[in-house]
Amino acid sequence: MENLEQDVRRSGACLCGAVRISVDIKQNDLGVCHCANCRKWSGGPFFEVEVGSDVTIEGEQAIQVYASSNWAERGFCKVCGSHLFIRDKSTNAYGIPPGLFEDDSSFQFNRQVFSDQKPVYYSFSNHTKNITSDFIYKNFPQVQEDI
Repeated sequence: MENLEQDVRRSGACLCGAVRISVDIKQNDLGVCHCANCRKWSGGPFFEVEVGSDVTIEGEQAIQVYASSNWAERGFCKVCGSHLFIRDKSTNAYGIPPGLFEDDSSFQFNRQVFSDQKPVYYSFSNHTKNITSDFIYKNFPQVQEDI
């Protein structure tokens, strides 16, 4: 993770603008997840910026939350269907798609999670850290039952 010299306030919205998200970001890194759940949800790899739990959301009445596993829930806009976040139920930490932010130009793609589950029909040219299922299951055993 590349840390910023200071927190950077980022804000953005879903496609229709019914939901606005604002957060202080402490690093510029972003990653993708290739697990089956993320690919089903996003139609491909799920891109996310890990932002912690201090997230300000406006328009909560337009958010639908789906408990996608024992450890995580996913939020999307009920109006336009935009994916808004994945949230860890135990820590309340959010992963937010970088495309929601008004300015996503400084993010650096540096990791791929469940890299061994990536389908053969796409690949990235970026040099990234590739984190396998074995590593995830060993270090985060709560996710094994859900993937």
